[in-house]
Amino acid sequence: MAAAQGVRGCFLRGPLRARPGRGCSSGAPVRQQQQQQALVAAPAPAQELPITRRKGFLTEHAAPFSAFLTDSFGRQHNYLRISLTEKCNLRCQYCMPEEGVQLTPKSELLTTQEIITLARLFVKEGVDKIRLTGGEPLIRPDVVDIVAQLYKLEGLQTIAVTTNGINLARLLPRLKEAGLDAINISLDTLVPAKFEFIVRRKGFHKVMEGINKAVELGYNPVKVNCVVMRGLNEDELLDFVVLTKNQPLDVRFIEYMPFDGNKWNFKKMVSYKEMLDTVRQRWPDLEKLPCEASSTAKAYKVPDFQGQISFITSMSEHFCGSCNRLRITADGNLKVCLFGNSEVSLRDQLRSGASEDELVHIIGAAVGRKKKQHAGMFNISQMKNRPMILIGG
Repeated sequence: MAAAQGVRGCFLRGPLRARPGRGCSSGAPVRQQQQQQALVAAPAPAQELPITRRKGFLTEHAAPFSAFLTDSFGRQHNYLRISLTEKCNLRCQYCMPEEGVQLTPKSELLTTQEIITLARLFVKEGVDKIRLTGGEPLIRPDVVDIVAQLYKLEGLQTIAVTTNGINLARLLPRLKEAGLDAINISLDTLVPAKFEFIVRRKGFHKVMEGINKAVELGYNPVKVNCVVMRGLNEDELLDFVVLTKNQPLDVRFIEYMPFDGNKWNFKKMVSYKEMLDTVRQRWPDLEKLPCEASSTAKAYKVPDFQGQISFITSMSEHFCGSCNRLRITADGNLKVCLFGNSEVSLRDQLRSGASEDELVHIIGAAVGRKKKQHAGMFNISQMKNRPMILIGG
């Protein structure tokens, strides 16, 4: 799961990529071929600036941000999450109801061309980061082609994916070549038997293989999403922190969130402060790291550890005031808030022949109706919303 999973990193990483129309990299290493091309074909001084100066250059010379992606509270939405499928090869307890979900007929799901059309429109209006989610995005047969097409969009700086990791080791070399910048991998336990209980399927060793492959291919950081649930895996917090000692991992502890069918209750939720206290008892010199204003993660680092940890505090300390995210579900609905039940069908507008201007105005109206903050964990638990798997984790 990746609820909150598409979080902006809290530090800059990697050299600039030789990608036309792009800014700085957001996770992936520079391919050897790209490095050679950059040396030969990129004499412009801006390409050689340090990342911090380059980002400043882009910001200073950027066009005014689209009014259509700016809500009534001044929040600019430059981050789009697109669900590629409702299907998944796992059955995580916090994501999918035990009885499963009714899948949308294939004819009602977005086609590849519709996905790219919408992505191009959002990027044109100011979106510079797109995260592909699901379901499980890596079971979609054309996922590599989708990444390759997104890579061509001028102005898009980051292409990311949130995955359960089952198919990652096999697909990652091709995804990297297609232009994938950043990876989030869901892993809620380091105990194989417990893994099978949480996700109701086998596959622990495949997920670990995927994490190792991402590290091997140079992704830095490799983000690992861990939903913490009382009585299930809160006893593994310290073991997850140890993973960051010798590897460039960002282990992100996520507060358990309510969605349809996941049987959420307050007693199961382990708050950020409780988790932080547990970690600090073991590492009292834990350092807090600076974060971008729009980050959903509170980041920390054990001194001398290669990686870091983060906390996603959606329930106990919401970050609605700096939210910059929009979501498109696999069936083409725009959700302006993860926890809201208001949706607008962009698929229907596309298929009815709406012009680009009409689509932009429809999107702008939806963004303009976005509320100041979510309703709070107790109210959310009583609201009708999609199961997480049908939203896009």
